[in-house]
Amino acid sequence: MKPMNEMSILITGGGSGIGEGTARYFARHGAKVTICGRREEKLKAVADSIGPLCHYEVGDITRDEDCVRIVEAAVAQGGGLDALVNNAGNMLRGSITEMTRDGLREVFDTNVVSGMILTALALPHLEARQGAVIFLGSVHTRRAYPGASPYAATKGAVEVLARVLAAELGNRKVRVNCVIPGAVSTELNIRAGVVSEEEQKVRMKALESSHALGRIGTSEELAEAIAYMCCAEWTTGASLVIDGGLALGISDL
Repeated sequence: MKPMNEMSILITGGGSGIGEGTARYFARHGAKVTICGRREEKLKAVADSIGPLCHYEVGDITRDEDCVRIVEAAVAQGGGLDALVNNAGNMLRGSITEMTRDGLREVFDTNVVSGMILTALALPHLEARQGAVIFLGSVHTRRAYPGASPYAATKGAVEVLARVLAAELGNRKVRVNCVIPGAVSTELNIRAGVVSEEEQKVRMKALESSHALGRIGTSEELAEAIAYMCCAEWTTGASLVIDGGLALGISDL
């Protein structure tokens, strides 16, 4: 296992949720972390609370020029780059009859295309350190939730993408894996206007009984899995399900 101490990690969507939890986890273990996102106030609050081991870079990962700047900032912060965590995501819900081409393109751009662009930009730096790329999947690839087809499709895409890139980049000693969370309280659905903050709390509470372990997960628990995938030197092309048993489809019937 590669030690986390003094690793250089780039985490997209690092201003809240799983991204924030992962940044805190790595910094606590001595890594130099760069977080990015579009909301400066969120990023600054996280970086300030972590301290000098965390740098924030405001940017939109659907813009090529911002992607270049974000990778350059991470390399400057860490003196190189050991891992890219493609965590940032967008949500689109609704009936298939309500979907528009522009809406679908937007969610695929954020959830799939941007991660591919960032991986390409980071590759020379990751190769120099025999580093890793982590994509965040979803339990939506294990259980079918009506009305979530766009989001589920993007998460299915990144899970397959991780396998293909693992095969493609193995000879360059860059590992690519996917972490698949169950229910974790994040701002994704709130930002997308799907639910209010209060509705999110109710929804998370209702989901507890669907997990074999009887509760939703935490960003810390996802960070542990992400850290393992970043450090495990003989693991590539893997999908690691961290979902408290949600994908088991527990039922009282």
